[in-house]
Amino acid sequence: MKDDPRSHGLWAHSAPPSPPTRPLEGDARADVAVIGGGFTGLSAALHLAEGGANVALLEAVEIGFGASGRNVGLVNAGMWVMPDDLPAVLGKVHGARVLELLSAGPGVVFDLVRRHGLACEADHRGTLHCAVGPKGLEELRERERQWQARGAPVRLLDAEETRRRIGTGAYAGALLDERAGTIQPLAYARGLAGAAIRAGATLHTASPVLAAEDDGSSWHLRTPAGSVRAASVIVATDAYTVGVWPGIRAQQVHLPYFNLATAPLSDHLRRSILPGGEGVWDTKEILSSFRMDRAGRLIFGSVGALRGPGRAIHRDWGRRALARLFPQLGDIAFEHAWYGQIGMTQDNVPRFHRLARNVVSFSGYNGRGIAPGTVFGRCLAQLLLGAVREEDLPLPVSDPLAVRGRAAWEAYYEIGSQVAHFTGARF
Repeated sequence: MKDDPRSHGLWAHSAPPSPPTRPLEGDARADVAVIGGGFTGLSAALHLAEGGANVALLEAVEIGFGASGRNVGLVNAGMWVMPDDLPAVLGKVHGARVLELLSAGPGVVFDLVRRHGLACEADHRGTLHCAVGPKGLEELRERERQWQARGAPVRLLDAEETRRRIGTGAYAGALLDERAGTIQPLAYARGLAGAAIRAGATLHTASPVLAAEDDGSSWHLRTPAGSVRAASVIVATDAYTVGVWPGIRAQQVHLPYFNLATAPLSDHLRRSILPGGEGVWDTKEILSSFRMDRAGRLIFGSVGALRGPGRAIHRDWGRRALARLFPQLGDIAFEHAWYGQIGMTQDNVPRFHRLARNVVSFSGYNGRGIAPGTVFGRCLAQLLLGAVREEDLPLPVSDPLAVRGRAAWEAYYEIGSQVAHFTGARF
């Protein structure tokens, strides 16, 4: 991915090739123009094309170049916000809609994978949210109560069962969510792109939108070598927004997140670490996550950017932290290391925007992009196909509001994670 091994790391190494695409050249017309080739844009393009719309997708770099191709690959249900708290943030009607939609989100992802035969290492085996100490266990106990009250298949495991499932005694318990699972995220994005093309959508990469003009009847989107005229526009650029409609980026604080991947483990080690294949993350404020890929590589991640001093600090911390969790690994080395940016909204809840006449957007997934991006992309397709009304969407319409002191917050997260990891797991 643009010759930078720290942008997509293992995922670029192990994903099937992206379907052939080319930059936009000349003038084109479409019913809907989609800006952004990540989960939201690709899902929207696929569902629009399946609904009979003429769709042109414009991606500035490559399919899955942004957060969609860099993340951990945990397909989770819900959001960070506790289920009972969402109605207070979004209102009773929209809170209930979002809970229902995102609870079913992983199922939508895995159904798409099966229906279109996407080669993306999809494992629908659940995830484990692990408790660090009594405070973490109490948080998970409350999450269990709130989700079970809504009929969700989640249950709190005790410390012993957690140890058996993960291979370490570091956690006081874990919340097993059977709705969830893991995928190879870049492979999933590329698979969605191929499915959208087969459905009739036109995808253009290396085609950043430089300008957008509304003539009152259609939008004119200009790229370096061409243009698209479309009646409606979906903006699906989220945390990697540049250029047109910059308010999407301004309302989010970037939280850097990195991943480190080992070489494939031996069969003996694979039987002792995550034998059930679940994805894992913990309750720490500066959280950690880990999972296996199909080749048996252990992928370990946390908050931080692999640049400047952070590159060595986070790698060294990763080795120390893994040695504490899994002493059987010995002096483990990492074959791949990469990082990206998570877009965090101030209340940790996504946004629906009507940015201009016939221009709509969902954004702000707060580290939960796979299932929400997929289902919100489908919602945008349904809206523009006339299958649903705006008032029936899962989120209320809102205006982008810039975060005060955004640059300072982003520096704080990057430097703070370096400080925490420089001292972490040393003693």
